[in-house]
Amino acid sequence: MSIETENPPRPRKLFILLPLLLFLALAGVFLAQLLSGRNLAVVPSTLIGQAAPKTELPPLEGVSLPGLNSADFIGKVTLVNVWASWCAPCREEHPVIVELSKDQRVTVAGFNYKDKPENARRFLGELGNPFDVLGVDPKGRSAIDWGVYGIPETFLVGKDGKVAFKHVGPMTPESVRATLMPEIEKALAAQ
Repeated sequence: MSIETENPPRPRKLFILLPLLLFLALAGVFLAQLLSGRNLAVVPSTLIGQAAPKTELPPLEGVSLPGLNSADFIGKVTLVNVWASWCAPCREEHPVIVELSKDQRVTVAGFNYKDKPENARRFLGELGNPFDVLGVDPKGRSAIDWGVYGIPETFLVGKDGKVAFKHVGPMTPESVRATLMPEIEKALAAQ
């Protein structure tokens, strides 16, 4: 006597439909983000409105500027620019930072990220040094405290020592005019 065992039917249709269902779900999420009206270039920062992270970075050897110390931010409007010589967008934005450094109402602080000192000095020698203070973060530990995603990034710290604004990516004349200058004006007007 031969007993045939029937295998229960496999859920083949589910396996065939699963990739399609996953694709549709992801497409729905992406579409919702696109239609939300939010500026997707803006990376949120938990530091906005908070005291600037306690930071003490040594000066760049061979450059006669003091290092970066966040305690010095109090009482001044400070633009903190995170940059490196190996960063192509940093080279692209550097003339904009040089132009911003001409505004005597704002202290421009350089935050050199994971760079070799000789390369950083060469970068500044070629393109100009816009910084009033310049600290080096060779291992990137302080950048973590600042919530740096990737460089260049620029922070505006108000006279109260709190982070007022963050810009991710290279500054352009348009971004300075449209977003940074209004934030600087607000920071300068604040008591």
